[in-house]
Amino acid sequence: MSTLTDQQRKFYETTLDVTRQEINDLKDQVDQELAKVKDRIADLQNAINAAKQMHEAACNRLGIPNDLDDEGEGQG
Repeated sequence: MSTLTDQQRKFYETTLDVTRQEINDLKDQVDQELAKVKDRIADLQNAINAAKQMHEAACNRLGIPNDLDDEGEGQG
């Protein structure tokens, strides 16, 4: 490997700093987006659970078996 001039060394050190910060910023953005997705999934799961309760109640009132009883077992 050849010896770097002071100017080259400064360039590569600056590149390291800039890319390190860019990577950290991108990781932060990924974490923020992941948190949003997790929140959205939780909201959707709550909506599913509420709809299932309503479905169960309707089945009970009609005196029919709940056709969703077996659906989703082992998920979530």
